[in-house]
Amino acid sequence: MMTVNGLDVEPIIGLEIHVQLATRTKMFCGCPVEFGAEPNTHVCPVCLGLPGALPVINRRAVELAVRAALALNCTVAEFTKWDRKNYYYPDLPKNYQISQYDLPISRGGCFEFTVDGCPRRVRLIRAHLEEDAGKNVHDFPGFSGVDLNRAGTPLLEIVTEPDLRSAEEVREFAVQLQRLVSYLGVSHANMQQGQMRFEPNINLRISANGQECRTPIVEVKNLNSFRSLYGAVRYEIERQVAEWRETGEMAAVGNKRNRGWDDVKEITLPQREKEEANDYRYLPDPDLVPLTIDQTWVRQLKAEMPELPLCRTERFICQYKIPAKDAPALVDDRATADLLDDAADAGGDKVTLAKHFLSFWSRHANERGTTIAGLGLSPGRLAELANLVESGQINATAAAQVAEQMLTTYEAPASIAKRLGVIQSRDEDQIAAWVAQALAENDQAVRDAVSNPKKMKAARGFLTGQVMKISGGRADPKIVGQLIGQRLDELAQGDGA
Repeated sequence: MMTVNGLDVEPIIGLEIHVQLATRTKMFCGCPVEFGAEPNTHVCPVCLGLPGALPVINRRAVELAVRAALALNCTVAEFTKWDRKNYYYPDLPKNYQISQYDLPISRGGCFEFTVDGCPRRVRLIRAHLEEDAGKNVHDFPGFSGVDLNRAGTPLLEIVTEPDLRSAEEVREFAVQLQRLVSYLGVSHANMQQGQMRFEPNINLRISANGQECRTPIVEVKNLNSFRSLYGAVRYEIERQVAEWRETGEMAAVGNKRNRGWDDVKEITLPQREKEEANDYRYLPDPDLVPLTIDQTWVRQLKAEMPELPLCRTERFICQYKIPAKDAPALVDDRATADLLDDAADAGGDKVTLAKHFLSFWSRHANERGTTIAGLGLSPGRLAELANLVESGQINATAAAQVAEQMLTTYEAPASIAKRLGVIQSRDEDQIAAWVAQALAENDQAVRDAVSNPKKMKAARGFLTGQVMKISGGRADPKIVGQLIGQRLDELAQGDGA
Protein backbone atom coordinates (compact mmCIF):
# COMPACT_ATOMS: atom_id res chain seq x y z
CA MET A 1 0.00 0.00 0.00
CA MET A 2 1.20 3.50 -0.83
CA THR A 3 -0.15 7.02 -0.50
CA VAL A 4 -0.75 8.96 -3.73
CA ASN A 5 -2.21 12.47 -3.53
CA GLY A 6 -3.66 11.73 -0.10
CA LEU A 7 -5.26 8.40 -1.07
CA ASP A 8 -4.35 4.89 0.08
CA VAL A 9 -3.49 3.08 -3.13
CA GLU A 10 -2.37 -0.46 -3.90
CA PRO A 11 -1.15 -1.00 -7.47
CA ILE A 12 -2.14 -4.31 -9.07
CA ILE A 13 0.33 -5.11 -11.83
CA GLY A 14 0.77 -8.09 -14.10
CA LEU A 15 3.14 -8.45 -17.03
CA GLU A 16 3.06 -9.90 -20.51
CA ILE A 17 6.61 -10.46 -21.71
CA HIS A 18 7.56 -11.26 -25.30
CA VAL A 19 10.92 -13.02 -25.49
CA GLN A 20 12.46 -13.52 -28.93
CA LEU A 21 14.01 -16.98 -28.97
CA ALA A 22 17.64 -17.42 -30.01
CA THR A 23 17.04 -19.48 -33.15
CA ARG A 24 18.81 -19.09 -36.48
CA THR A 25 15.55 -19.31 -38.45
CA LYS A 26 11.93 -18.27 -38.04
CA MET A 27 9.18 -20.15 -36.22
CA PHE A 28 7.51 -21.78 -39.23
CA CYS A 29 9.90 -21.29 -42.16
CA GLY A 30 13.60 -21.31 -43.01
CA CYS A 31 14.10 -17.54 -43.30
CA PRO A 32 17.03 -16.31 -41.19
CA VAL A 33 16.48 -14.22 -38.08
CA GLU A 34 18.76 -11.20 -38.40
CA PHE A 35 18.43 -7.75 -36.86
CA GLY A 36 19.24 -4.76 -39.05
CA ALA A 37 19.06 -6.51 -42.44
CA GLU A 38 17.77 -4.58 -45.44
CA PRO A 39 13.95 -4.34 -45.16
CA ASN A 40 11.96 -7.24 -46.59
CA THR A 41 15.01 -9.30 -47.58
CA HIS A 42 14.40 -12.19 -45.15
CA VAL A 43 10.94 -13.18 -46.29
CA CYS A 44 9.37 -16.12 -48.12
CA PRO A 45 5.89 -17.31 -49.14
CA VAL A 46 5.29 -18.72 -45.64
CA CYS A 47 6.02 -15.57 -43.62
CA LEU A 48 4.37 -13.41 -46.31
CA GLY A 49 1.20 -15.49 -46.02
CA LEU A 50 1.00 -16.30 -49.72
CA PRO A 51 -1.68 -18.80 -50.82
CA GLY A 52 -0.60 -22.43 -50.68
CA ALA A 53 2.45 -21.86 -48.44
CA LEU A 54 2.56 -24.32 -45.53
CA PRO A 55 4.27 -23.72 -42.16
CA VAL A 56 6.69 -26.22 -40.55
CA ILE A 57 7.45 -26.10 -36.80
CA ASN A 58 10.96 -25.03 -35.71
CA ARG A 59 12.09 -27.79 -33.30
CA ARG A 60 14.79 -25.58 -31.77
CA ALA A 61 12.19 -22.97 -30.80
CA VAL A 62 10.17 -25.66 -29.02
CA GLU A 63 13.28 -26.83 -27.16
CA LEU A 64 14.15 -23.30 -26.01
CA ALA A 65 10.57 -22.72 -24.87
CA VAL A 66 10.67 -25.92 -22.80
CA ARG A 67 14.01 -24.94 -21.24
CA ALA A 68 12.59 -21.56 -20.24
CA ALA A 69 9.43 -23.17 -18.87
CA LEU A 70 11.44 -25.55 -16.70
CA ALA A 71 13.56 -22.70 -15.33
CA LEU A 72 10.33 -20.84 -14.48
CA ASN A 73 8.91 -23.87 -12.65
CA CYS A 74 6.12 -24.28 -15.21
CA THR A 75 4.36 -27.53 -16.04
CA VAL A 76 5.22 -28.53 -19.60
CA ALA A 77 2.21 -29.84 -21.52
CA GLU A 78 2.18 -33.34 -22.98
CA PHE A 79 -0.15 -32.13 -25.72
CA THR A 80 -0.38 -28.67 -27.24
CA LYS A 81 -1.75 -27.17 -30.43
CA TRP A 82 -1.52 -24.10 -32.65
CA ASP A 83 -4.24 -21.52 -33.10
CA ARG A 84 -4.93 -18.69 -35.50
CA LYS A 85 -5.39 -15.33 -33.77
CA ASN A 86 -7.29 -13.31 -36.35
CA TYR A 87 -6.84 -9.57 -36.76
CA TYR A 88 -6.01 -7.20 -39.58
CA TYR A 89 -2.97 -5.00 -39.20
CA PRO A 90 -0.40 -3.91 -41.84
CA ASP A 91 2.51 -5.76 -40.20
CA LEU A 92 0.65 -9.10 -40.27
CA PRO A 93 0.39 -10.15 -43.93
CA LYS A 94 -1.61 -13.35 -43.26
CA ASN A 95 -4.26 -11.37 -41.34
CA TYR A 96 -3.75 -13.84 -38.50
CA GLN A 97 -0.97 -14.70 -36.07
CA ILE A 98 -0.09 -18.30 -35.30
CA SER A 99 -0.21 -18.55 -31.51
CA GLN A 100 -1.47 -20.86 -28.76
CA TYR A 101 -4.79 -20.23 -27.06
CA ASP A 102 -6.35 -22.85 -24.81
CA LEU A 103 -3.58 -25.46 -24.87
CA PRO A 104 -0.27 -23.60 -24.37
CA ILE A 105 3.08 -25.35 -24.21
CA SER A 106 3.36 -24.64 -20.47
CA ARG A 107 1.22 -23.46 -17.56
CA GLY A 108 1.68 -22.28 -13.99
CA GLY A 109 5.08 -21.71 -12.49
CA CYS A 110 6.62 -18.89 -10.50
CA PHE A 111 9.59 -16.55 -10.53
CA GLU A 112 11.44 -15.52 -7.38
CA PHE A 113 13.69 -12.49 -6.93
CA THR A 114 14.55 -9.89 -4.29
CA VAL A 115 13.83 -6.17 -4.07
CA ASP A 116 15.89 -4.16 -1.57
CA GLY A 117 16.77 -7.39 0.20
CA CYS A 118 13.14 -8.56 0.48
CA PRO A 119 12.15 -11.80 -1.28
CA ARG A 120 9.34 -11.61 -3.84
CA ARG A 121 7.51 -14.38 -5.63
CA VAL A 122 5.44 -13.81 -8.76
CA ARG A 123 3.10 -16.51 -10.00
CA LEU A 124 2.96 -17.26 -13.71
CA ILE A 125 -0.19 -18.09 -15.65
CA ARG A 126 1.39 -19.53 -18.78
CA ALA A 127 4.25 -19.36 -21.25
CA HIS A 128 3.28 -20.06 -24.85
CA LEU A 129 4.87 -20.03 -28.29
CA GLU A 130 3.85 -17.75 -31.12
CA GLU A 131 5.25 -15.87 -34.09
CA ASP A 132 6.13 -12.19 -34.12
CA ALA A 133 4.58 -9.63 -36.46
CA GLY A 134 6.54 -7.38 -38.79
CA LYS A 135 7.42 -3.78 -38.03
CA ASN A 136 5.77 -0.57 -39.17
CA VAL A 137 8.33 2.07 -40.13
CA HIS A 138 7.28 5.72 -39.79
CA ASP A 139 10.53 7.37 -40.88
CA PHE A 140 9.41 8.36 -44.38
CA PRO A 141 7.98 11.83 -45.20
CA GLY A 142 4.29 11.55 -45.90
CA PHE A 143 3.88 7.77 -45.60
CA SER A 144 4.76 4.71 -43.55
CA GLY A 145 6.45 1.49 -44.62
CA VAL A 146 6.26 -2.11 -43.45
CA ASP A 147 9.35 -4.28 -42.87
CA LEU A 148 8.39 -7.95 -42.72
CA ASN A 149 11.84 -9.31 -41.84
CA ARG A 150 10.64 -9.81 -38.25
CA ALA A 151 7.36 -11.48 -39.26
CA GLY A 152 7.44 -15.10 -38.17
CA THR A 153 10.27 -14.72 -35.63
CA PRO A 154 9.78 -17.19 -32.73
CA LEU A 155 8.45 -15.62 -29.53
CA LEU A 156 7.82 -17.00 -26.08
CA GLU A 157 5.07 -15.00 -24.39
CA ILE A 158 5.21 -15.21 -20.60
CA VAL A 159 2.12 -14.05 -18.71
CA THR A 160 2.18 -13.37 -14.97
CA GLU A 161 -0.51 -13.10 -12.36
CA PRO A 162 -1.06 -9.51 -11.13
CA ASP A 163 1.30 -10.05 -8.18
CA LEU A 164 3.52 -6.97 -8.56
CA ARG A 165 2.86 -3.93 -6.39
CA SER A 166 5.22 -1.12 -7.44
CA ALA A 167 7.31 0.23 -10.30
CA GLU A 168 10.43 -0.85 -8.40
CA GLU A 169 9.21 -4.45 -8.20
CA VAL A 170 8.29 -4.46 -11.88
CA ARG A 171 11.71 -3.17 -12.91
CA GLU A 172 13.60 -5.69 -10.75
CA PHE A 173 11.41 -8.55 -12.02
CA ALA A 174 12.25 -7.52 -15.59
CA VAL A 175 15.98 -7.23 -14.86
CA GLN A 176 16.14 -10.68 -13.29
CA LEU A 177 14.03 -12.31 -15.99
CA GLN A 178 16.31 -10.87 -18.66
CA ARG A 179 19.31 -12.28 -16.76
CA LEU A 180 17.68 -15.70 -16.68
CA VAL A 181 16.73 -16.06 -20.36
CA SER A 182 20.09 -14.68 -21.49
CA TYR A 183 22.01 -16.96 -19.09
CA LEU A 184 20.15 -20.03 -20.34
CA GLY A 185 20.80 -19.09 -23.97
CA VAL A 186 17.04 -19.03 -24.55
CA SER A 187 17.25 -15.48 -25.92
CA HIS A 188 19.89 -12.88 -26.61
CA ALA A 189 17.44 -10.55 -24.82
CA ASN A 190 18.85 -7.40 -26.43
CA MET A 191 16.11 -4.93 -25.60
CA GLN A 192 17.38 -2.26 -28.00
CA GLN A 193 16.85 -4.76 -30.81
CA GLY A 194 13.36 -5.63 -29.59
CA GLN A 195 14.35 -9.12 -28.47
CA MET A 196 12.56 -8.64 -25.17
CA ARG A 197 9.45 -6.47 -24.81
CA PHE A 198 7.27 -5.82 -21.78
CA GLU A 199 3.58 -4.96 -21.57
CA PRO A 200 2.44 -4.17 -18.01
CA ASN A 201 -1.23 -4.42 -17.13
CA ILE A 202 -1.91 -1.87 -14.41
CA ASN A 203 -4.83 -0.88 -12.28
CA LEU A 204 -5.28 0.33 -8.72
CA ARG A 205 -7.11 -0.68 -5.58
CA ILE A 206 -8.09 2.64 -3.97
CA SER A 207 -9.37 2.87 -0.40
CA ALA A 208 -11.48 5.95 0.25
CA ASN A 209 -14.30 6.73 2.70
CA GLY A 210 -14.37 3.16 3.94
CA GLN A 211 -14.86 1.77 0.43
CA GLU A 212 -12.56 -0.04 -1.97
CA CYS A 213 -12.57 0.90 -5.66
CA ARG A 214 -10.67 -0.54 -8.58
CA THR A 215 -9.69 1.53 -11.58
CA PRO A 216 -9.96 0.17 -15.17
CA ILE A 217 -7.03 -1.97 -16.31
CA VAL A 218 -4.58 -0.28 -18.66
CA GLU A 219 -2.11 -2.22 -20.79
CA VAL A 220 0.97 -0.24 -21.82
CA LYS A 221 2.26 -1.69 -25.08
CA ASN A 222 5.74 -2.63 -26.31
CA LEU A 223 8.16 -1.27 -23.73
CA ASN A 224 11.72 -2.24 -24.61
CA SER A 225 13.85 -0.74 -21.84
CA PHE A 226 13.90 -0.98 -18.06
CA ARG A 227 13.77 2.80 -17.90
CA SER A 228 10.59 3.06 -19.97
CA LEU A 229 8.99 0.15 -18.09
CA TYR A 230 9.68 1.80 -14.74
CA GLY A 231 8.58 5.23 -15.97
CA ALA A 232 5.36 3.95 -17.56
CA VAL A 233 4.27 2.12 -14.41
CA ARG A 234 5.02 5.10 -12.16
CA TYR A 235 3.19 7.47 -14.48
CA GLU A 236 0.14 5.20 -14.80
CA ILE A 237 -0.23 4.94 -11.02
CA GLU A 238 -0.39 8.72 -10.68
CA ARG A 239 -2.53 9.17 -13.82
CA GLN A 240 -5.09 6.60 -12.74
CA VAL A 241 -5.45 8.22 -9.32
CA ALA A 242 -6.07 11.59 -10.97
CA GLU A 243 -8.55 10.10 -13.47
CA TRP A 244 -10.45 8.29 -10.72
CA ARG A 245 -10.77 11.53 -8.74
CA GLU A 246 -12.18 13.20 -11.82
CA THR A 247 -14.50 10.51 -13.22
CA GLY A 248 -14.97 7.90 -10.50
CA GLU A 249 -14.85 5.23 -13.25
CA MET A 250 -14.20 1.71 -12.01
CA ALA A 251 -13.04 -1.52 -13.65
CA ALA A 252 -15.73 -3.35 -15.62
CA VAL A 253 -15.98 -5.91 -18.39
CA GLY A 254 -15.02 -4.31 -21.68
CA ASN A 255 -13.28 -1.18 -20.39
CA LYS A 256 -9.70 -2.41 -20.47
CA ARG A 257 -7.58 0.07 -22.42
CA ASN A 258 -4.34 0.25 -24.36
CA ARG A 259 -1.85 3.06 -23.97
CA GLY A 260 1.61 3.72 -25.39
CA TRP A 261 4.66 5.28 -23.74
CA ASP A 262 6.13 8.53 -25.00
CA ASP A 263 9.81 8.37 -24.05
CA VAL A 264 10.38 12.07 -24.67
CA LYS A 265 7.40 13.46 -22.75
CA GLU A 266 7.50 10.55 -20.25
CA ILE A 267 3.73 10.06 -20.37
CA THR A 268 1.38 7.36 -21.61
CA LEU A 269 -1.00 8.13 -24.50
CA PRO A 270 -4.19 6.36 -25.66
CA GLN A 271 -3.92 3.73 -28.41
CA ARG A 272 -6.46 1.50 -30.12
CA GLU A 273 -8.86 -0.15 -27.71
CA LYS A 274 -7.88 -3.55 -26.33
CA GLU A 275 -9.54 -6.51 -28.00
CA GLU A 276 -10.97 -9.34 -25.91
CA ALA A 277 -10.34 -13.01 -26.70
CA ASN A 278 -13.59 -13.39 -28.66
CA ASP A 279 -12.61 -10.48 -30.92
CA TYR A 280 -9.68 -12.53 -32.21
CA ARG A 281 -11.92 -15.43 -33.31
CA TYR A 282 -9.36 -18.06 -32.31
CA LEU A 283 -9.53 -21.32 -34.25
CA PRO A 284 -7.15 -24.31 -34.47
CA ASP A 285 -4.65 -23.85 -37.29
CA PRO A 286 -5.57 -26.42 -39.97
CA ASP A 287 -2.07 -26.36 -41.48
CA LEU A 288 -0.23 -27.43 -38.31
CA VAL A 289 -0.72 -30.74 -36.51
CA PRO A 290 -0.97 -30.67 -32.69
CA LEU A 291 2.31 -31.22 -30.89
CA THR A 292 2.86 -34.14 -28.52
CA ILE A 293 5.85 -33.48 -26.25
CA ASP A 294 7.89 -36.48 -25.15
CA GLN A 295 8.13 -36.27 -21.36
CA THR A 296 11.33 -38.33 -21.35
CA TRP A 297 12.87 -35.58 -23.46
CA VAL A 298 11.54 -32.97 -21.00
CA ARG A 299 13.10 -34.84 -18.07
CA GLN A 300 16.40 -34.97 -19.96
CA LEU A 301 16.31 -31.19 -20.53
CA LYS A 302 15.54 -30.69 -16.84
CA ALA A 303 18.53 -32.85 -15.85
CA GLU A 304 20.74 -30.69 -18.09
CA MET A 305 19.52 -27.45 -16.51
CA PRO A 306 22.46 -25.44 -15.12
CA GLU A 307 22.56 -23.73 -11.73
CA LEU A 308 20.34 -20.66 -12.19
CA PRO A 309 21.68 -17.09 -11.90
CA LEU A 310 20.16 -16.08 -8.56
CA CYS A 311 21.36 -19.27 -6.83
CA ARG A 312 24.78 -19.00 -8.42
CA THR A 313 25.08 -15.36 -7.39
CA GLU A 314 24.40 -16.22 -3.75
CA ARG A 315 26.90 -19.09 -3.89
CA PHE A 316 29.61 -16.89 -5.39
CA ILE A 317 29.08 -14.29 -2.66
CA CYS A 318 29.40 -17.00 0.00
CA GLN A 319 32.18 -19.20 -1.43
CA TYR A 320 34.34 -16.68 -3.28
CA LYS A 321 33.75 -13.77 -0.85
CA ILE A 322 32.70 -11.53 -3.74
CA PRO A 323 30.94 -8.26 -2.81
CA ALA A 324 27.21 -8.50 -3.52
CA LYS A 325 27.35 -5.59 -5.97
CA ASP A 326 30.07 -7.31 -8.04
CA ALA A 327 28.77 -10.89 -8.12
CA PRO A 328 26.26 -10.43 -11.00
CA ALA A 329 29.08 -9.24 -13.28
CA LEU A 330 30.73 -12.67 -12.96
CA VAL A 331 27.52 -14.70 -13.03
CA ASP A 332 25.75 -13.11 -15.99
CA ASP A 333 28.21 -14.47 -18.55
CA ARG A 334 27.69 -18.17 -18.05
CA ALA A 335 30.97 -19.19 -19.72
CA THR A 336 32.93 -16.87 -17.42
CA ALA A 337 31.10 -18.16 -14.35
CA ASP A 338 31.86 -21.73 -15.46
CA LEU A 339 35.52 -20.80 -15.95
CA LEU A 340 35.75 -19.44 -12.40
CA ASP A 341 34.26 -22.64 -11.00
CA ASP A 342 36.52 -24.78 -13.19
CA ALA A 343 39.62 -22.85 -12.01
CA ALA A 344 38.57 -23.43 -8.40
CA ASP A 345 38.02 -27.14 -9.16
CA ALA A 346 41.56 -27.17 -10.61
CA GLY A 347 42.85 -26.25 -7.16
CA GLY A 348 42.94 -22.45 -7.33
CA ASP A 349 42.31 -20.43 -4.17
CA LYS A 350 38.74 -19.20 -4.53
CA VAL A 351 39.11 -15.78 -2.93
CA THR A 352 42.26 -14.97 -4.92
CA LEU A 353 40.68 -16.21 -8.15
CA ALA A 354 37.68 -13.95 -7.62
CA LYS A 355 39.94 -10.94 -6.99
CA HIS A 356 41.82 -11.66 -10.21
CA PHE A 357 38.58 -12.05 -12.20
CA LEU A 358 37.23 -8.75 -10.90
CA SER A 359 40.48 -6.86 -11.44
CA PHE A 360 42.98 -7.50 -14.21
CA TRP A 361 41.17 -10.31 -16.04
CA SER A 362 38.06 -8.14 -16.28
CA ARG A 363 40.16 -5.20 -17.50
CA HIS A 364 41.86 -7.28 -20.21
CA ALA A 365 38.48 -8.61 -21.38
CA ASN A 366 37.02 -5.10 -21.61
CA GLU A 367 40.04 -3.82 -23.53
CA ARG A 368 39.62 -6.61 -26.08
CA GLY A 369 35.85 -6.31 -26.33
CA THR A 370 35.22 -9.83 -25.07
CA THR A 371 34.47 -11.73 -21.87
CA ILE A 372 36.94 -13.28 -19.46
CA ALA A 373 36.07 -16.68 -20.90
CA GLY A 374 36.72 -15.19 -24.34
CA LEU A 375 40.36 -14.54 -23.42
CA GLY A 376 41.01 -18.25 -23.99
CA LEU A 377 42.83 -19.01 -20.73
CA SER A 378 42.67 -22.50 -19.27
CA PRO A 379 41.32 -23.14 -15.74
CA GLY A 380 44.64 -24.73 -14.74
CA ARG A 381 46.75 -21.67 -15.63
CA LEU A 382 44.31 -19.35 -13.84
CA ALA A 383 44.50 -21.58 -10.76
CA GLU A 384 48.31 -21.66 -10.86
CA LEU A 385 48.55 -17.86 -10.95
CA ALA A 386 46.11 -17.52 -8.05
CA ASN A 387 48.09 -20.00 -5.98
CA LEU A 388 51.38 -18.19 -6.65
CA VAL A 389 49.80 -15.18 -4.92
CA GLU A 390 48.11 -17.16 -2.16
CA SER A 391 51.34 -18.97 -1.28
CA GLY A 392 53.25 -15.69 -1.12
CA GLN A 393 55.55 -16.47 -4.04
CA ILE A 394 54.47 -13.32 -5.90
CA ASN A 395 52.53 -10.24 -4.82
CA ALA A 396 49.40 -8.72 -6.38
CA THR A 397 51.35 -6.27 -8.52
CA ALA A 398 53.53 -9.06 -9.89
CA ALA A 399 50.42 -11.16 -10.58
CA ALA A 400 49.13 -8.42 -12.88
CA GLN A 401 52.49 -8.43 -14.72
CA VAL A 402 52.39 -12.20 -15.12
CA ALA A 403 48.77 -12.04 -16.32
CA GLU A 404 49.77 -9.63 -19.09
CA GLN A 405 52.32 -12.16 -20.33
CA MET A 406 49.88 -15.08 -20.06
CA LEU A 407 47.76 -13.53 -22.81
CA THR A 408 50.58 -13.81 -25.35
CA THR A 409 52.41 -17.00 -24.34
CA TYR A 410 51.54 -20.53 -23.24
CA GLU A 411 54.41 -20.44 -20.73
CA ALA A 412 53.43 -21.51 -17.21
CA PRO A 413 52.73 -18.65 -14.79
CA ALA A 414 55.57 -19.76 -12.48
CA SER A 415 58.05 -19.70 -15.37
CA ILE A 416 56.86 -16.26 -16.40
CA ALA A 417 57.28 -15.01 -12.83
CA LYS A 418 60.86 -16.33 -12.71
CA ARG A 419 61.67 -14.81 -16.08
CA LEU A 420 60.33 -11.43 -14.95
CA GLY A 421 62.25 -11.68 -11.68
CA VAL A 422 59.16 -11.17 -9.51
CA ILE A 423 59.33 -14.32 -7.40
CA GLN A 424 59.34 -13.11 -3.81
CA SER A 425 62.31 -13.97 -1.62
CA ARG A 426 61.55 -15.85 1.58
CA ASP A 427 65.19 -15.91 2.63
CA GLU A 428 65.03 -14.32 6.09
CA ASP A 429 68.74 -13.48 6.15
CA GLN A 430 68.48 -11.61 2.84
CA ILE A 431 65.28 -9.85 3.91
CA ALA A 432 66.86 -8.93 7.27
CA ALA A 433 69.69 -7.25 5.36
CA TRP A 434 67.20 -5.24 3.31
CA VAL A 435 65.36 -4.25 6.49
CA ALA A 436 68.61 -3.14 8.14
CA GLN A 437 69.46 -1.02 5.10
CA ALA A 438 66.02 0.62 5.02
CA LEU A 439 66.17 1.47 8.73
CA ALA A 440 69.71 2.80 8.46
CA GLU A 441 68.77 5.11 5.58
CA ASN A 442 65.61 6.53 7.20
CA ASP A 443 66.45 7.70 10.75
CA GLN A 444 63.46 10.06 11.08
CA ALA A 445 60.98 7.39 10.01
CA VAL A 446 62.52 4.99 12.53
CA ARG A 447 62.18 7.57 15.34
CA ASP A 448 58.54 8.22 14.38
CA ALA A 449 57.79 4.49 14.21
CA VAL A 450 59.28 3.96 17.67
CA SER A 451 58.17 7.01 19.66
CA ASN A 452 55.62 9.19 17.81
CA PRO A 453 52.12 7.78 18.36
CA LYS A 454 50.58 10.11 15.76
CA LYS A 455 52.99 9.05 13.03
CA MET A 456 53.79 5.51 14.15
CA LYS A 457 51.47 3.67 11.75
CA ALA A 458 52.41 5.78 8.72
CA ALA A 459 56.11 5.49 9.52
CA ARG A 460 55.98 1.70 9.69
CA GLY A 461 54.14 1.62 6.38
CA PHE A 462 56.79 3.90 4.87
CA LEU A 463 59.60 1.65 6.10
CA THR A 464 57.88 -1.41 4.65
CA GLY A 465 57.64 0.38 1.33
CA GLN A 466 61.36 1.22 1.46
CA VAL A 467 62.26 -2.42 2.01
CA MET A 468 60.10 -3.44 -0.96
CA LYS A 469 61.78 -0.74 -3.05
CA ILE A 470 65.30 -1.86 -2.07
CA SER A 471 64.42 -5.49 -2.80
CA GLY A 472 62.86 -4.65 -6.16
CA GLY A 473 59.54 -5.98 -4.90
CA ARG A 474 61.01 -9.42 -4.25
CA ALA A 475 60.81 -9.42 -0.47
CA ASP A 476 57.88 -11.34 1.04
CA PRO A 477 55.73 -8.59 2.64
CA LYS A 478 54.72 -10.84 5.53
CA ILE A 479 58.30 -11.54 6.51
CA VAL A 480 59.21 -7.87 5.97
CA GLY A 481 56.46 -6.81 8.36
CA GLN A 482 57.55 -9.34 10.97
CA LEU A 483 61.23 -8.35 10.83
CA ILE A 484 60.52 -4.60 10.88
CA GLY A 485 58.23 -5.11 13.87
CA GLN A 486 60.86 -7.12 15.73
CA ARG A 487 63.61 -4.57 15.08
CA LEU A 488 61.44 -1.60 16.04
CA ASP A 489 60.37 -3.36 19.25
CA GLU A 490 64.03 -3.89 20.06
CA LEU A 491 64.77 -0.21 19.46
CA ALA A 492 61.78 0.83 21.58
CA GLN A 493 63.11 -1.25 24.48
CA GLY A 494 66.57 0.24 24.06
CA ASP A 495 68.15 -3.11 23.25
CA GLY A 496 69.52 -1.99 19.95
CA ALA A 497 69.92 1.73 20.60
